[in-house]
Amino acid sequence: MTGPTRIEVGGLAPYPVLVGTDLLGALPGPVAGAARVAVVHPGVLTKAAEQARTILADAGHEVLLLEVPDGEDAKQLRVAGECWDALGEAGFTRSDAIVGLGGGATTDLAGWVAAAWLRGVRVVHVATTLAGMVDAAVGGKTGINTARGKNLVGAFHPPAAVLCDLGFLTTLPAADYRAGLAEVVKCGFIADPRILELVEADPHAAAQAGSGVERELVERTVRVKAEVVSEDLTEQGRREILNYGHTLGHAIERAEGYRWRHGDAVSVGLVYAAALGRLLGRLDAPTAQRHSAILRALGLPIGYRPDAFAALLDTMRVDKKARAHRLRFIVLDGLARPVAVDDPDPAVLATAYGEVSA
Repeated sequence: MTGPTRIEVGGLAPYPVLVGTDLLGALPGPVAGAARVAVVHPGVLTKAAEQARTILADAGHEVLLLEVPDGEDAKQLRVAGECWDALGEAGFTRSDAIVGLGGGATTDLAGWVAAAWLRGVRVVHVATTLAGMVDAAVGGKTGINTARGKNLVGAFHPPAAVLCDLGFLTTLPAADYRAGLAEVVKCGFIADPRILELVEADPHAAAQAGSGVERELVERTVRVKAEVVSEDLTEQGRREILNYGHTLGHAIERAEGYRWRHGDAVSVGLVYAAALGRLLGRLDAPTAQRHSAILRALGLPIGYRPDAFAALLDTMRVDKKARAHRLRFIVLDGLARPVAVDDPDPAVLATAYGEVSA
């Protein structure tokens, strides 16, 4: 296996993303100078957290392990508060650092804890899931959920580094791995069609951890996100294209009490966005149909409950991408040509939903 690939994220606070294996040993670099380092991790990664503790302690750091719930259960104000209490008891200062070790929910939480503690301390993310590597850990978005919606409370807080350790993917449940592929496919449609070609060549292989195309898919997807967020960290312009499929996807997650995997919900959202683009006269039918074909071949869901649209619409109106209750969707004008659509006709929204009603 070759050494790690380094992908730079630019902007006002540049940082590297490393893609490879056995990357925990790289942790001391981006936390250099910190007397104390807190490692935020779910219980299922206790062994990896202990390894990180040993590596950091050998480098001269005092290490605090903070175990949090797994998945979206971690993204609660109560959990963040418990983390801040622990940091205070341990005497963490502004020069100390936090490591988020886990999937996207863990890095979202750890990033927000770091952003708010003393108005901002360093955070390094060690992404251990496919979704975390290609989406959540890269880009500086942090946050928690509320009863009203997903990621409504948070901050933009770029990490000091992101380590995408592919070795963790070999033990990831198959359903979680497949769900992460929704974000990969999204980047194929909005920016890098080669991603779609790699998946279509052998969908079965693409859905398997450790496959021959895994590293290229991860690296290509990270490059797409790095290029976009380097230009627009705070989503004032181009970064909005990364929300392709997410407006409906986030609403489905809330409707399911966050029991659905993020990628599964985004998969349905991608098919919906493609249908909406076609009905608005922007996207050609073959490209719209290509969404369903690829996602279905990967074993991802492409439909949702027929009776849910009214509730989903209500949730979408308070999504963080909405403007004064005017819905905004990212659609395609063609392959790799994403555009924003403001306040589309409600009748068209309903018709598009009819195409993803299971």
